Amino acid sequence: MAATTTASDEKANDAALHNDSMWFLLPSALILGGVMVAPLLYAIYLSLFNYFIGQEKTFIWFANYANLLVDGRFWGSLAKTLYIVFTAVALEFCTGLLIAYGLYNLTVGARFFNVFMMLPNIITPVVSGVFLRWVFVPDWGLIDVMLNTFGMNGPDFLSSPFWARITIILADMWQFTPFMVLVLFAGLNTVDRSQIEAAQIDGIGPFRMLTKIMVPNIRPLIVFVLAIRLMDSFRFFDQIFILTAGGPGTATETLTMYTYALGFNLLSIGAASALGVLTLLIELAVVLLMIRLVYRKEKGAF
Repeated sequence: MAATTTASDEKANDAALHNDSMWFLLPSALILGGVMVAPLLYAIYLSLFNYFIGQEKTFIWFANYANLLVDGRFWGSLAKTLYIVFTAVALEFCTGLLIAYGLYNLTVGARFFNVFMMLPNIITPVVSGVFLRWVFVPDWGLIDVMLNTFGMNGPDFLSSPFWARITIILADMWQFTPFMVLVLFAGLNTVDRSQIEAAQIDGIGPFRMLTKIMVPNIRPLIVFVLAIRLMDSFRFFDQIFILTAGGPGTATETLTMYTYALGFNLLSIGAASALGVLTLLIELAVVLLMIRLVYRKEKGAF
């Protein structure tokens, strides 16, 4: 009888503790609702209207979405976004993994190099965009000046459609590869040393050690960091705006730049809101597809 009473009391205490803990979650829930859910719902609401700034809203159901889906500029922006995002994130991951593995094998100075490489990631995107514009601008930019000292002329980084896209990818790599390095380096340090020592005894080389032993052990972390970078890259705006403003022409006009053009240049808030919602859905689909392809849970392998 006493044991039954004690068990009942413990369940009652657990229930009371659970109810009390819910109150601690309330401030966070309110903040998230205020800064994330409410604006999203408002954007969905505006996307259902033909709404220009200074004019009355007209309810048009899903016409904004239908117009975007037959808009060649939308598909062009989507193609450029996917090209820039996947190229930049893939290069950041490969470069970050190799650097993280190099730091892992360092016996001295790994922490110093890790902190030093984080400096580009600390700088705000607008400031980094201004700095990189000074690096890539033709004639008097840092790269052109260095090449001129050797009697060479650099490519027109910001005025050529091809080189403008390369510049945007390099700008994203410069700022966010350190984030990859930091996360992957921390992940590599969690790999069981006994597996590494056993592989070394078997004579496995450095490359196979990385791909066959270490990478499979940090698979969930890789999925996490790729998902974070993919979601962040779809919102890539600041550096593009500073470096090329979507140009030359529309060579670097991503979905975010097209959204900006619709909302602030054409003042079409309804269409811009619809494009924002579509971008969110595309981003969600890409991340879910990446998780499905990279991490096959049923097989537990890449």
